[in-house]
Amino acid sequence: MAQQLHAVTGTAYEEKVAQFMARIERGEKIEADDWMPDDYRQQLIKLISMHAVSEIMGALPEKEWVPKAPSLRRKLAIMAKVQDEMGHGQLLMRVAEDLLVPLGKTREDLLDDLFTGRLKFHNVFHMEAPTWADAGVIGWLVDGAAIITQTMSLDTSYAPYARALHRICAEEKFHAQHGESIVLALAEGTKEQRQMLQDAVSRWWPALLMFFGPPEDGGITSNQQLNMRYKIRSQTNEELRQAFFSKYVPRIFHLGLTLPDETIHYDEREGKWHYKQPDWEEFKRIIKGGGPCSKERLQLRRMSYEETQWVRDALLGKGRRAV
Repeated sequence: MAQQLHAVTGTAYEEKVAQFMARIERGEKIEADDWMPDDYRQQLIKLISMHAVSEIMGALPEKEWVPKAPSLRRKLAIMAKVQDEMGHGQLLMRVAEDLLVPLGKTREDLLDDLFTGRLKFHNVFHMEAPTWADAGVIGWLVDGAAIITQTMSLDTSYAPYARALHRICAEEKFHAQHGESIVLALAEGTKEQRQMLQDAVSRWWPALLMFFGPPEDGGITSNQQLNMRYKIRSQTNEELRQAFFSKYVPRIFHLGLTLPDETIHYDEREGKWHYKQPDWEEFKRIIKGGGPCSKERLQLRRMSYEETQWVRDALLGKGRRAV
């Protein structure tokens, strides 16, 4: 996707970039058919396509619990949540596709990149969800982490993404409430239910730490720096992680649950949380397809895509005989 889009080069290109940056600094929003620097387009494609496929792949761990939900009400709720997540993915794929068209690419290319490992999805959706408590933790904490990340980008400089995020964030709040409802029911339940909840929180904690990406090593990494300069994002990975701690760690402790990190605490003087770093090499291995459920979930998504090819062909009129 590093293809050069513009015939202008050298000084002329630099002047157009300067004009573009002046628009960004004035707080103007960029539309899909506006001129934009190549690296701005590339950063948007990388971010939005990863977000899109993460929404789609993120529906799969909870999809596993649709037939096993403990009541009809819970079944209807988790079915609605799965449907919402798939809808978010489709909406974001459309936003990404507008950026891909000038490159001669389509959403089919994005899905091919997913199936071949070139396009990564969030680490949390490679993980197992063996109990009903996992479904609750996904809704409460994973979606809670997603809301923190997505809320940061509500004022992003790219207008189509901002518009999509306003709808997505509104629905994600309901998803977090759905997860919280499950968590509270288990926390107030039997000894066995509380233990199931504690096990799920402990199991998901390392993945939640990794959700926001590695912290900066003495500064902002190049992608973050570029995205912040273009006002695609406004906070670093570590700032987002600190916001997550401030919102959720006190709530976890309030429920009488523990975390698999005896070092985690808030330093009033520094105004920050201290915690044990997860294994970032493990993070890299997971997002490259080495997670507990990576292969089976990708296979399920690939099979679903291939089996519904006839629907897409019918909608596009492919294979229609002349009459």
